[in-house]
Amino acid sequence: MSDKINSQKMAESEIEKEKAVQFPLVKANFILMGIAAAAIVIGFLLMLGPGSSEANGFNIDIFSARRIVVGPIISFLGFIFMGFGIIYRPKKQR
Repeated sequence: MSDKINSQKMAESEIEKEKAVQFPLVKANFILMGIAAAAIVIGFLLMLGPGSSEANGFNIDIFSARRIVVGPIISFLGFIFMGFGIIYRPKKQR
């Protein structure tokens, strides 16, 4: 009888330990990483466009500011923000 009670107490203490375990990433981290992923995709989409070919001739649009400045900057900031989203640790709520 006492063995049954002891095993119940041990099981209850293990359940309490499992509840106390925190995952390294919480909801806020995933939201920040989603925003960063969206910024990366938007940056790559801004770099898209038609290229130059022999059939069409030279296309000056490949040197537009959107494709060689804005797009890469947004992608780079997205990668930086992704790192921040991974290491961000929200303050504990009391």
